[in-house]
Amino acid sequence: MVSPELERERSYVKTLYQRLDALRNEAADQLERVQRDGGGGTHQARSERDAFARMYEDRIAQLGEVDERLAFGRLELDDGLHRYIGRIGLRDGDQQPLLLDWRVPQASAFYQATAANPLGARARRHLTSKGREIVRIEDEVFDSELLDGDTTDLQGEGALLAALRAERTGRMSDIVATIQAEQDRIIRSDIAGTLVVQGGPGTGKTAVALHRAAYLLYSHRDRLRSNGVLIVGPSPSFLQYIEAVLPSLGETGVVLASVGQLYPGVATTLEDAPPVAALKGSSQMADLIARAVKSRQQVPAEEQTLDINGEKLILEPSVIATAMATAQRSRKPHNIARQQFQKSVLTVLAKKLAEQLRTHGNTIDDADFGWLREDLRASYDVRVALNTAWIPLTPEKFIADLYARPNWLASLTPRWSAEQRELLRRDRDAPFTVSDVALLDEAAELLGEYDATGDVEKKERKRQYKRDVENAEAAIHNMGVEGLVNAEDLASGFGETAVRGTTAERAAADREWTYGHIIVDEAQELSPMQWRVLRRRSPLGSFTIVGDIAQASYAAAAPDWSQALTSLTSEFRLDELTVNYRTPAQITEAAEAMALAHGLAITRSRAVRDSEWPVDTVVVDTDELLDAVVDVVDEDRELDSRGTLAVIAAQRLVDAQYGALTARFGASVGRGAQGLSRPIAVLTPQEAKGLEFDAVVVVEPNEIIESSTRGVGALYVAMTRPTQRLHLVGTSALR
Repeated sequence: MVSPELERERSYVKTLYQRLDALRNEAADQLERVQRDGGGGTHQARSERDAFARMYEDRIAQLGEVDERLAFGRLELDDGLHRYIGRIGLRDGDQQPLLLDWRVPQASAFYQATAANPLGARARRHLTSKGREIVRIEDEVFDSELLDGDTTDLQGEGALLAALRAERTGRMSDIVATIQAEQDRIIRSDIAGTLVVQGGPGTGKTAVALHRAAYLLYSHRDRLRSNGVLIVGPSPSFLQYIEAVLPSLGETGVVLASVGQLYPGVATTLEDAPPVAALKGSSQMADLIARAVKSRQQVPAEEQTLDINGEKLILEPSVIATAMATAQRSRKPHNIARQQFQKSVLTVLAKKLAEQLRTHGNTIDDADFGWLREDLRASYDVRVALNTAWIPLTPEKFIADLYARPNWLASLTPRWSAEQRELLRRDRDAPFTVSDVALLDEAAELLGEYDATGDVEKKERKRQYKRDVENAEAAIHNMGVEGLVNAEDLASGFGETAVRGTTAERAAADREWTYGHIIVDEAQELSPMQWRVLRRRSPLGSFTIVGDIAQASYAAAAPDWSQALTSLTSEFRLDELTVNYRTPAQITEAAEAMALAHGLAITRSRAVRDSEWPVDTVVVDTDELLDAVVDVVDEDRELDSRGTLAVIAAQRLVDAQYGALTARFGASVGRGAQGLSRPIAVLTPQEAKGLEFDAVVVVEPNEIIESSTRGVGALYVAMTRPTQRLHLVGTSALR
């Protein structure tokens, strides 16, 4: 039997979908009308047509993204009115509100209201849907008068516990309706400055990060429209886990990147050994790279004889020194300042060549200096002399040379030990690692554009964009769509050569792209050099930094946020999440007890629920370990075959565990980031960071502790991934 209240909600939500379909059809008609205009008219007219077509295409895509679970909540207000909350705002044909976007201030009570502070609401209703149909409603009552009469229409125990007991699917599930007051306050906090959100496992840090991205994009759209928001995660598996959440919240303009993807043209997941990563991540590498760049600007010890079409010119070291000092005073990057250096040297050489030609009876006047300079520029000897003194460099070649030339590295690091230098030694053709990405970016900052014409082209694009915005404003006025279309958005589609990619695609191709706001999840993993990269990406210093110092696995991780953020900022405000929504109390207690016993400083949290399953410990002989893990997984799948299960082990054991589990469960087993779509995933603790599963089997927990200097933190991560059941399987009891 369907209750009358459920039927009423279904009827209302049906009208919302009818309005959504009408808006989608309207956008499709507008797109078809624009496309029918054809390719005639002026260049500007064609550009405007293409830009409007793109705008309507984007609108259709946005309306399609929110089709699933369009509305998820309702507030009953003190005045008796109902206010529905959803992924986007909808109005009827008379512009009366049908559905409130969850980010607008009027919707904040849906997250923040409590019985003690109802914020003008009498009750809150959560709507659970499947496809386009509401399948369940759950009520929370703030006004006791509503309980005095017939309460048969009040249903459910609240969306939070229902969401916590739901199975995990390998991707973060729909979480909008479960954001609680503690989280909502952080989500809506000021965009200015640096906000650090510290929280233990299960406290909703990632949920806060994602919703803050959507909220800021909505509330500060003018500031963030053209630059966007960057979300940085620790690994591709983390990004795969969350990639579907933001589009479901109505935002598609967010750039997602792992720390191995922060330098255009490089996307790596290769990790260095911990000592190597610690050295590459240390701030002393910034000084080393600066010294290395400076060392590629060298005044020759002796004068050089240059052959220019048979004429012999003497190039004195003093000419190089003077030109070099002038270029260095400009404080421009290496490759850009080199243009000024070359110009200065060529000017001196052109004068000397003119004087020398005059002594040979040639007539040389000012008009001839152009071809003299071209002769000099084309001369092999001149090119060799200029490049020897100040060679142009790409970041990739520069870093590869630094690693592959031990004598050069030794000259730059007289106070380093031979062992330290050996940590950086590698062949020129070795692939770059995650730690190298920050060094490439540092080098690129000091070297500048390899081709100076890039700067000229970039300036011209900026001038053209300004002209396009002015043309877009006129087009919007002519078409009578003021208030519905933004001139900047429209201008981004102008021109036959306009960049037509998404914000993510354009940002990925431009190392100098700067963001209006940056959100960093699992931020405790970042090195000082990686923080320097992010500082360059946000000149305004607008950051949301989310993490848990206790879960750091980075070899040289800092013990607190003040030290961790030294390379980013000295000023930040700290908020803490203290309620554990995900992890059952018995698992939380076991993980925290293990951490404290090994001296790991953690943020204690309060778990809001228990699980019916105690922590399971299995101790077997070494030769029985593989079979024991398979048996435990088999038993857990019998308890719940629908949920997800992770087998987390030290890197040494991953191959064997994957093989044994595949032999038993076949295609149901996946490995690493690619395995998250399978019911069973085999992961290392690092790969499991930030993820959640219904059940977790931790293999040889003592080996995880002993595998690295941050092993206790790695085990703490592994033990806090499950939402229901935790199994510890090893050849000895957890110490």
